Amino acid sequence: MQQEGRFAMAKIICWIIIFVALALNVVMLQWTIEAYLGHEFELIYRYTTVALVSSLIALATMFKWRKIEYK
Repeated sequence: MQQEGRFAMAKIICWIIIFVALALNVVMLQWTIEAYLGHEFELIYRYTTVALVSSLIALATMFKWRKIEYK
């Protein structure tokens, strides 16, 4: 019984991480577009890198959640 509670909490934490990572990704996409349109080309690579890292974190967390969910 206690183990089920631990799995439920792990799944909730995974969903929170996924949500935060995707929200960060959306913000970075908006900032990248604004930097491009504002001709601030040095910021484009920084924002794109942060967006890619947050996407990788969301993807890795999704695989972790799937492993916990279908255990």
